Amino acid sequence: MRRARPGAPPRGTGGRALTSVGAGVGFDERRSMDRADDRTTLSESAGAEEERTPSRLWHITLSVSGTAIPLKEVRRGLEQLAHDHPFLLTSRYANDHAEIRYWEEARDLHDAAAVALRLWGEHRSTAKLPPWEIVGLEVIDRETYHQRVAEGYGPPPAAPVGVHPY
Repeated sequence: MRRARPGAPPRGTGGRALTSVGAGVGFDERRSMDRADDRTTLSESAGAEEERTPSRLWHITLSVSGTAIPLKEVRRGLEQLAHDHPFLLTSRYANDHAEIRYWEEARDLHDAAAVALRLWGEHRSTAKLPPWEIVGLEVIDRETYHQRVAEGYGPPPAAPVGVHPY
């Protein structure tokens, strides 16, 4: 049994905020069917339809920059971020800027962008990231990403995966 203040975060979380990704199409379908009865109102039906909106994959490119920091510290912070969040595909860095690329699953562009904009700030202390600000964000859907790559004018596929200097 855990003893703590009601509403207090579990020990060891350091006040970190957790974000979640949609479970996918049809995940909660059985529970929704079990709850459907004569008492269901029109607004409840509309809410259930919104919950079933399928999530999509979005390619995120987050650019940050700020005052110059030793390269070793920048690399260590980005490697820690990649370790904490294995969804990161690749990071490129210099002593005064960095670019992080990854795939995010979200219902729409607004949700994907919101999560991306929180990434750097929420993990600045836990990954010991430089105190840089976000200076760029690109969020594109999967089809657009693949179309750009096929036409030769988009970002090259994220290979090699990992943290690399510019």
